[in-house]
Amino acid sequence: MKLRLSPEDAAFRAELREFFTTQVPRHIRDTVAAREDLTKEQMVESMRTLDAAGIAVPNWPVEWGGKDWTPLQRHIWHEEMRAACVPPPITFNASMVGPVIAAFGSQQVKERFLPATRNAGIWWSQGFSEPDAGSDLAALRTSAVRDGDHYVVNGQKTWTSYAQYGDWIFTLVRTDPDAPRKQAGISFLLIDMTTPGVTVRPIRLIDGGSLVNEVFFQDVRVPADNLVGQENHGWHYAKFLLGNERAGIAGVGGTKWLLAEAKTWAGDRLREDPLLAADFARLENDLLAIELTSIRVAAESSDGKAQPASSVLKLAGSELQQAVTELVLNLAGEQGLSSDPAAGAPAWTRPAAPSYLHLRAASIYGGSNEVQRQIIAGTILGL
Repeated sequence: MKLRLSPEDAAFRAELREFFTTQVPRHIRDTVAAREDLTKEQMVESMRTLDAAGIAVPNWPVEWGGKDWTPLQRHIWHEEMRAACVPPPITFNASMVGPVIAAFGSQQVKERFLPATRNAGIWWSQGFSEPDAGSDLAALRTSAVRDGDHYVVNGQKTWTSYAQYGDWIFTLVRTDPDAPRKQAGISFLLIDMTTPGVTVRPIRLIDGGSLVNEVFFQDVRVPADNLVGQENHGWHYAKFLLGNERAGIAGVGGTKWLLAEAKTWAGDRLREDPLLAADFARLENDLLAIELTSIRVAAESSDGKAQPASSVLKLAGSELQQAVTELVLNLAGEQGLSSDPAAGAPAWTRPAAPSYLHLRAASIYGGSNEVQRQIIAGTILGL
């Protein structure tokens, strides 16, 4: 099947390609191309470059900086961004808390937070996961007790990505412990991470990094004005957020770039090894299927609501990411076991093992793949 863009969409693609390859600083794109970790300053600089051009948050309402683009145009935007090795906008800001505030926040909350969220004036962290809740997010125990014009928050969050950079954290907190269902009695609260009583502690990961953290709250006083939407309605907002997150976790653009690079790294082996060629063909077909599903899901979404089909994207996309990083590790062979430049291995082999190990977590974050299978069975297949 050969897809062809209309002249208007082809011009749209060319305009974005020109912008991404000439206006986003080269040092940022080179870092992404080398598959090295970006600094906070690089991620913020990149997002501000996109925001200055008005293309940081096309999925938001137009009045808050979004674009009235078609689903295909949003797909082209993301595809060209990844092809040019431009880091996507900070997901906690652009794809998670921003759309929630825009959809459910009061006018005061929108005016206070959305501009700074869009241009990375605030770095948001996500306070959802808890030590004893596992994949059952509704079992969270972090409490927020109303005391006059404040909530007093106590509890612990875990696996909080980039919390070491966080200015604010959006949290799910239990505000009614006596609610008849555990999904009820949960609220969505915004907390300044400089507030006394907030502590961040890094977690060392198998890939050698400290991307995630534990966050502790001890008698943290949070103004009641920082509540998003209605008290005890936070579960509804969380489902909205997680639907958007799962669609993004599919990582189509990044996987497409990595698979294309891997064919270059394979070189003559791709022609000489029929089993390797078959692996590439299978992964490229899987990628095309996920890409078309991603466009269809975006096109069929209405009123800004994420579809249950986002669970399909999360499940298939995370498994494909893992398969591609496994292929790259196999290509690197024993050279992929060392990330030390002094070892003399080609530069592309050094991130092979850390990337492979890091992506094992893709089966868990954003809602475990087992949970996604349950959602697909219950809400899509009707089983």
